[in-house]
Formats: sequence, structure tokens, C-alpha cells
Amino acid sequence: MFVDLTAAYDTVWHRGLTCKLLRLLTDRHMVHMIMEMVGNRSFTLNTGNDKRSRLRRLKNDVAQGSVLAPLLFNICFSDLPNTVSRKYAYAENLAIMHADGDWQVAEGVLRKNMATIGEHFQTWKLKLSSTKTVSAAFHLYGKEAKSELKINHNNYALPFCSEPDSSEQRWSNRSRIADTLSHFAKC
Repeated sequence: MFVDLTAAYDTVWHRGLTCKLLRLLTDRHMVHMIMEMVGNRSFTLNTGNDKRSRLRRLKNDVAQGSVLAPLLFNICFSDLPNTVSRKYAYAENLAIMHADGDWQVAEGVLRKNMATIGEHFQTWKLKLSSTKTVSAAFHLYGKEAKSELKINHNNYALPFCSEPDSSEQRWSNRSRIADTLSHFAKC
């Protein structure tokens, strides 16, 4: 499974991030300073007619492009629930991998693990993209070549990709994960 979050950096829940930082850091002043940098941001909307909206405070996000953003997002991912499948995460990229000789067993494990991960994301106000999250299968047996994983999220069938094409934009980040993880398959 290659998991994609909708507007990942833009939906980081500040209260949730504060709780996770307090669990990791003993210095409350450091947590306060980090949250001041993350949370003390606002915006206005300018229209073409020289009109400006009132000042609004950002309640959910980490500044994409900042040095801290991937680290803070890793902290958000640091407490993913235990699953039978292996999980590999960096920043907003998550791969869930499971190997089994029985197709139905592998599919059942991935279904259950995706439900667990989906509930966790919902608790922490992160949104899984049902259109960009895809399942893929890598196998050695020709008889399984036409089999597709049937995994759902919120009663929506997640797309199955039989031949990931790294030229597709949605695979650009995932292909780096796949390249990184390819050596694990040999172990």
C-alpha cells in the first residue's frame, strides 16, 4: 500500500502536535517555542479590487518548505499503531508492506491494517486520500499476475496499480520509497 494524505502539511492539528511533542520532549519551554513558531501564523486574502479579508489565524498546518516541517511531520507519524504489516514512513510518505504466500491472507492483513491506520489518522485529524492511496502487488508466481488487491477506505475501493509507472506524478514520491525499500525485499 502506498498511502497518500490529503494536504498533509496543511492539516497537521496543532493541539495534537503539541501533545506528541510533550510526550517526546521533557522541556516544556522548548515545546512552547516550537508551537509558537508553528502556530503563530496568520493570513489575509487579497482580491483584485483592492479588498482584503480580515486577518485569520492558521490552526492546522506546518509551514511547508521550512526546515522543521518534515521533522514535525515525522513526529506526527511517530506513533503509528502496531500492525502486522511493516510500515516505512518519512514526512508525508507512508508505505505499508506485507508478504504472504496466500493472496487472501495478504489481502485480509492489508485490509485490517489500513482500517487501523485510517482510524489513527482520523483521531489525529489527518485525511487519507482515497484517490491517491493505491495498492500494488509484487509477486513471483504467474498465476497471481492478474489478481488485484481489494482494499477499501471509508467504503471506497482504493485503486489497484498493477504496474506502477514512475512517470506518473502520483508515483513520483512513492517511487523513491520503492527504490529505498527494494533492498528489503532481498533480505
